[in-house]
Amino acid sequence: MQQYDFDLKRFAIITLITSIWVQISETFRYLVMVVPKMQSNGSEIPETTLPVLMIWIIWGTLLTALTVFLFWMYAKIFGNNLRAICISSTISWAFFFVLFWVGVSNMGLSDWNLLWLTLPLSWLELFVATLIASRLFAKQVKQELV
Repeated sequence: MQQYDFDLKRFAIITLITSIWVQISETFRYLVMVVPKMQSNGSEIPETTLPVLMIWIIWGTLLTALTVFLFWMYAKIFGNNLRAICISSTISWAFFFVLFWVGVSNMGLSDWNLLWLTLPLSWLELFVATLIASRLFAKQVKQELV
């Protein structure tokens, strides 16, 4: 079995850079699209406090780290290409967003119709995040070859 080196420092840097996109995208999607829909459905929206904000930042960074790691594993085996980006971003999306939104809707905390908006946008978010990670990993490989 082939062994692959995992550089934790580079992984952390790529995760943090990619996380910037995820945090911006999550905030935009939540404030501009999700909150108005939830308000129109009569759902209670929690007040944004520092602890809530910190939890969202930690959650977004964890989401990014796992997405970047899944892409790294897939790309190391099958190559850094569009197929790897699509497959790994879709797997990440299914585990993070589909499970989350179906669970939230199932508990009655959100309207099922909101999924038609949030799920495609969250897939796009993870696709772009994985694309960013792909480009950063490609740059890393070029630096190693020089």
